[in-house]
Amino acid sequence: MKFHTYEQLAEGCRIGWRNHARCIGRLHWQSLKVLDRRDARTAEEIAQGCVDHLRLATDGGRIRSVMTVFPARRGLRIWNSQLIRYAGYRQPDGSVVGDPANAELTEVAQALGWRGRGGRFDVLPLVIQVPGRSPELFDLPEDAVLEVPISHPDLPWFADLGLRWHAVPAISNMAFELDGVIFPAAPFNGWYVSFEIGARNFSDENRYNQLPEVAQRMGLDTRTSGSLWKDRALIELNQAVIHSFKQAGVKLVDHHVAARQFVTHEERERRQGRVAPADWAWVVPPISGSTAPTFHRSYSAEPVLSPNFHYQPDPWTQPQPARCPFADAA
Repeated sequence: MKFHTYEQLAEGCRIGWRNHARCIGRLHWQSLKVLDRRDARTAEEIAQGCVDHLRLATDGGRIRSVMTVFPARRGLRIWNSQLIRYAGYRQPDGSVVGDPANAELTEVAQALGWRGRGGRFDVLPLVIQVPGRSPELFDLPEDAVLEVPISHPDLPWFADLGLRWHAVPAISNMAFELDGVIFPAAPFNGWYVSFEIGARNFSDENRYNQLPEVAQRMGLDTRTSGSLWKDRALIELNQAVIHSFKQAGVKLVDHHVAARQFVTHEERERRQGRVAPADWAWVVPPISGSTAPTFHRSYSAEPVLSPNFHYQPDPWTQPQPARCPFADAA
């Protein structure tokens, strides 16, 4: 297996970001800070590397793009889809308190001994597995998790919804491939685009599903789609996210800025004689899409360039060692 110097690794990580078709924020690929933790061996060392990553990336709200590379060892996994995830507690009636996207991971953590508070925004522990061992839990320290309470500049009641979101979107379940070497644990982050929180995390029916509540409080007619109550509530949710992050001094861009920046990136790549693969559904905002310059362009996610990031199956869906307590509890 090829061994990369730090310089080779760091440049490969930056190019991997540049190559990834599903990222709208690639204009800033050259600014990625790469942390080399290929020396980490134990789950404790991996967890500490993740905490160090979050502290550096948060930077008091001036979010930095950071990637941490752990060893290229088969069987090494961070089970969380992002380093910071909110728990989702399944209820007897089938509903979920918290984030439904993380209900399965919450059950995994509970089977491993974690006991959450049962709230809507309980931060899950890191679930980390090293080769030959069962997964282990590690709580994130408070100073590694910056959160933003959500309020609205014009609607005082908005704060009563009790919404908040974490500042750093650190993806941790994708594998990074460089020169044929696979790094199965390589968390990375940029900063949020407002729609990721306002138009997806808070608004999707299979997530926090806040549009009906916002519309009701706005006094909108929810009996017919023709009243455009979803559209109007969606705008206010996104306005609240933008306002709240700005008020908290936490870096975030709106969807108009993000789309313009991607077009700038695309044009720069063309001048350099490079293709910029892009998945149209990921570079066109899910809110006011036709107002974005990316909406009016055609894109292709092909070719899949190397180096790059690749999806992996959820570890709990794969065979586990016999002594794995989650496997025993399943």
